[in-house]
Amino acid sequence: MILEVAILNIKKGLSQDFETNFKKAESIIASNKGYISHQLKKCIEQENKYILLVNWETIEDHEIGFRTSEKYQDWKNLLHHFYQPFPKVEHYK
Repeated sequence: MILEVAILNIKKGLSQDFETNFKKAESIIASNKGYISHQLKKCIEQENKYILLVNWETIEDHEIGFRTSEKYQDWKNLLHHFYQPFPKVEHYK
């Protein structure tokens, strides 16, 4: 199992809209091959900061399977415009 970790900094004043869109996007990521589970946690100290943790069966399920899929375009359209700066994504085992 691989853990994807992304620190998400959301543009000021858009956290509520981000959370609403993330609820819509959850079904997109959950429907992908190799997806196991995910958690989105809001930072206590910084108002517009979140951590996204996604468990995948393999790194390829995330990097190739999800990121090259049409579903990723839907994910991207729902969420990417909220990020500033764009998050660095790392994987852990």
